[in-house]
Amino acid sequence: MASLNVGNLGEYLREQRRNAQLSLRQLADAAGVSNPYLSQIERGLRKPSAEVLQQVAKALRISAETLYVRAGILDAERDRDEVETRAVILADPTLNERQKQVLLQIYESFRKENGFEITPDLARGMAQNVTQDMAQDEAQGMAEHISGTQQAPDIAVRGPRTADGSDADPQQTAS
Repeated sequence: MASLNVGNLGEYLREQRRNAQLSLRQLADAAGVSNPYLSQIERGLRKPSAEVLQQVAKALRISAETLYVRAGILDAERDRDEVETRAVILADPTLNERQKQVLLQIYESFRKENGFEITPDLARGMAQNVTQDMAQDEAQGMAEHISGTQQAPDIAVRGPRTADGSDADPQQTAS
């Protein structure tokens, strides 16, 4: 396992934050970490956990695995295939968050069976990422349902509809 390279990580985070046109305070708020703590990470004074890196990555809308590699949690050469596989699964727009989580769990179980395991910090960070994504998707779905803007999936088989697009009463359409 590589040692943490927090200087390189801090520079990279600062660059990503500036590219996203976020102030240090805005990123800290979005990531749910304190402003001074994030400043210390950027200056290379603190070694963030995988969970904190995951929160920052989500706030910056970048891959958490990229930050793990930059921080030395993942070995870029040894774990590149694993990171790429996970990234492809997480980026697949045809899968919902629950399906992504199940695929990642199956993938990890096969890797473990073959003697390749990820670090506990990384596993926790990835699990938290999937769990937060699922909660966010669930909240978004509920908000869309309440506002009436929810779109039906392309593959859904739906029953009769009224003129406004809502489900028709099956009792009324049977006659």
